[in-house]
Amino acid sequence: MTQSTCQFAPDYNHALSHFQAQPNYAVSPLHNMQLDGHNILVKDETQRMGLGAFKALGGPYAIARYIAEQWQQKTGEAVTAERLQDADIKAFAAAITFVCASAGNHGLGVASGARDMGARARIFLARTVPESFGRRLESYGAEVVWAGDNYSQSVAAAVANADTTGATLLADGTWEGYTELPKLVMEGYTVIAEELRLALAASGQWPSHVFLQAGVGGLACAMAYMIRHNWPVQPELIVVEPDAAECLQASHRAGQPTNVEGPDSNMGRLDCKEPSMVAWHTLEQCQVTYVTLTDNAAQAGADAMSAMGLPTTPSGAAGFTALQQQLASGSQAEGFLPLVIISEGQV
Repeated sequence: MTQSTCQFAPDYNHALSHFQAQPNYAVSPLHNMQLDGHNILVKDETQRMGLGAFKALGGPYAIARYIAEQWQQKTGEAVTAERLQDADIKAFAAAITFVCASAGNHGLGVASGARDMGARARIFLARTVPESFGRRLESYGAEVVWAGDNYSQSVAAAVANADTTGATLLADGTWEGYTELPKLVMEGYTVIAEELRLALAASGQWPSHVFLQAGVGGLACAMAYMIRHNWPVQPELIVVEPDAAECLQASHRAGQPTNVEGPDSNMGRLDCKEPSMVAWHTLEQCQVTYVTLTDNAAQAGADAMSAMGLPTTPSGAAGFTALQQQLASGSQAEGFLPLVIISEGQV
């Protein structure tokens, strides 16, 4: 893969203006909390746009951008976010089916984004995903297909289905020959970093450390890129993965995208054995460090954050759990002010 193909250069102003035009958009809260005598900053994505997860910014944004581009190619008309809601564009979108695999919230983002734009969605789920999640996807009008014993196998099934049916593959990972739509998904996530930059600039309270949970790496990539390019005060960046799925750290050690093997993790949203090539390439340029979590630690972290008033999952609390581990090591210097993202509510 060429350097330019891996390059992530998001139009974050477009992403922010797109969501600001949505009636259900609101800036997610930034809480000041206490943990073991330390002030911590907590970005709360547990109520994001009715989906209860940061993924509400990814799939829906990529779908809107894709339909706008397809419409412009057909008609020559460049459309606004408001124009995308008109009946003629929704009728056009009705012929488009988006296909993806999901270990969790990406499927919800694609399903809700397709529904809102008048398009269709087909979501492939591994047999390890709870049936209740499949029913939730169906409530958004998506077709659910159960395929594979793990996330990687459901991705392969989704890719094969898109190839044979002519549907549009909308993955959140990237690989050789497939990068552009996932870049739009990650572009949507940059809204979180811009919301944070504006809030931190207003308070003057910049974090010393930012903990970023990662599956294939989309959120971590978007946040790390934006922090390194747009924040005037630079924190340490710590990428957090399950010890059963440390694909980004393994790629960092190997100097190239590297798949890993391991058991299923209770951090199901992060239990991805294959890294996004674009995410890994971007993170390599952002001076990040890596930590891993055991399942037991992740569950304890989720329980602790839930007890602090933000009900979440082991995946949603992974950055917080890594912070707990760092505090337990007793290695905090003066001025230590960590920021964590609670990436999803309890599901």
